[in-house]
Amino acid sequence: MKSPKLQRAQRAALILLVLAGLINSLDRSTLAIANSSITAEMGLTASEMGWLLSAFSLPYAFAQLPMGVLLDRLGARITLGLGILLWSLAQLAGGFVRGLNQLFAARVVLGIGEAPQFPAAAKVVSEWFAVKERGRPTGIIVASTTIAPALAPPLLTGMMLLFGGWRGMFIAMGAIGIAVGIAWYVIYRDRNSVLLDTNEIEYLQAGDIESNTTPMTAAEWRGLFTQRTVWAMIVGFMGVIYMIWLYLTWLPAYLERERGLSLTSSGWIVAIPYLGGTLGMLSSGFVADKLLARGLTPIASRKWPVCVGLFFAALFTVPAAYTPSLTLAILYISLALYFVNLACGGAWALVSVAAPRRLVASLGSVQNFGGYLGGSAAPILTGVIVDTTQSFVNALLISAAVSLAGALVYLIGVKDPVVSVSAETRSSAP
Repeated sequence: MKSPKLQRAQRAALILLVLAGLINSLDRSTLAIANSSITAEMGLTASEMGWLLSAFSLPYAFAQLPMGVLLDRLGARITLGLGILLWSLAQLAGGFVRGLNQLFAARVVLGIGEAPQFPAAAKVVSEWFAVKERGRPTGIIVASTTIAPALAPPLLTGMMLLFGGWRGMFIAMGAIGIAVGIAWYVIYRDRNSVLLDTNEIEYLQAGDIESNTTPMTAAEWRGLFTQRTVWAMIVGFMGVIYMIWLYLTWLPAYLERERGLSLTSSGWIVAIPYLGGTLGMLSSGFVADKLLARGLTPIASRKWPVCVGLFFAALFTVPAAYTPSLTLAILYISLALYFVNLACGGAWALVSVAAPRRLVASLGSVQNFGGYLGGSAAPILTGVIVDTTQSFVNALLISAAVSLAGALVYLIGVKDPVVSVSAETRSSAP
């Protein structure tokens, strides 16, 4: 039975992480929503906008590797608090840029600052929730990545109108983020800084792979890369993020260019697919915990939603590329986003049960590194395809193929738990 102290800690962590996640994803969406306005002001081609959209994702991907180590050693309170402050300052600075290069630099810093968000969430869930209940909070937290894009078109478009354009919207979002960062640092506490009684500790550790709470070593971090499950999570997550990042960065422009909608109309219609994505993300946690309760192993209960989600995301993206009907296109894209986000929530839920608690943030950051390393190609490749063919069809088909490949990688490669592998363990292995 959970104590009132644990319930309060869980509620505070969940609310703060959802709030930070919403700001995180809204800040990512600002460039996509202002795509047409910035393109017109700066005279950009689709290829140049594709590179600008990827200015976030590549630094974000590479920042994942040290960020996991920092989280596992310094804790989520300090690391995420500094991250929120950094990315919010970068977002605010974007409103004052005077050219493409300056905006590119602001997006690079935004990517670095946002790097701790979801590995930190995985760590917080592993610290404050027992294994049997980690699916639901993970799904709720990661659902911010779909709730925010659903809110972004009407909300950010409204802010552009209210504050005199895209620059005012960038500045306002940066100021809001700074306030959220301060709230996180003031309210949240890492588990090792809170005094818990024996019953509370036993409740939280029930079902954990390992009870050792000593800080992760450099040898153990390197040891992650010797395990098949880790590599499968790195490569397989590319299938998730490639499709998510394509839709996140290009969906508003797709509706305007391919389907002939106005900025105002696309701002409302684009919210519909992301409502589907939100349902998929929220479903992922409930499905994972239900499968676990029915007797599947913790890893299998998380892996199967990922595989099924990626398969059906690919299946519905193909007709979305070809249908001449706007209504059917929105329906197919909504279903694709439902399933790819079911897979995304399952992938993050997998992180929280596949490794010992002290390695969770590092595993999450390594998985996210792989996902965004591959996913960063989506905006660039899509921009080149649109410039070359004047159509999004081939871009959507490539996304479907990458998603299907990701499903196969998870299916074949994710089987065993991730264990703590030190230099001594490797040297003594037969």
